[in-house]
Amino acid sequence: MLKKIFLVFILCSSILFGIDLRSEKSIKCIYKSLAIDEKLDYSTFLKAIQGYNKIKDKKPEYITIIDFSKPSSEERFFVIDLKNKKVDYSTYVSHGKNTGLDRAVKFSNNINSYQSSLGFYITKNTYDGSNGYSLRLVGLEPGINSNAMLRHIVIHGADYATKEFMEKYGFLGRSLGCPAIPENISKEIIDHIKGGTVLYINGNDEKYLVKSKYIQL
Repeated sequence: MLKKIFLVFILCSSILFGIDLRSEKSIKCIYKSLAIDEKLDYSTFLKAIQGYNKIKDKKPEYITIIDFSKPSSEERFFVIDLKNKKVDYSTYVSHGKNTGLDRAVKFSNNINSYQSSLGFYITKNTYDGSNGYSLRLVGLEPGINSNAMLRHIVIHGADYATKEFMEKYGFLGRSLGCPAIPENISKEIIDHIKGGTVLYINGNDEKYLVKSKYIQL
């Protein structure tokens, strides 16, 4: 048994130092090294990496995964350092007010839908707006999230996206479609992932899985 564990460790170590994200075996090893299985399902991580691999024009160091298949009472926003194979941030995130109450069940790319959009994005520049320090997002998937810029879908901080709010009401408050995160760490996270990193938003939506060119069924 010890010999088997040692061999697995050696295999994963070689993959980590080589930064191989192409084979599913290597992706599984990287996932195990993150020790995040109690918060982020492997199937979600796999989809995120599949899409990440298909995006050419990106900053490769980080990937951010938002898992809207989980209720808002759970941490579902993860910033992963792919170079050093560690989770830099794990926190709460709100979904759009017309996407659902405690769970995200409806998604839209339409302007004024006030719903969240799934899929792959690239982070862009920051600005100070009505929601404070914010990070612009460019949706990469036509008909799925391509209106993100027109809809002003950004990452920003919010007082309704905190653990304290969740403990008081049982779920987080909701946004107008933006992924809102806790105010006390929003600037730190935004500065960490701005300028060309990949963001993947996952959700329970079979239509997305069929339509997306980034996901391998």
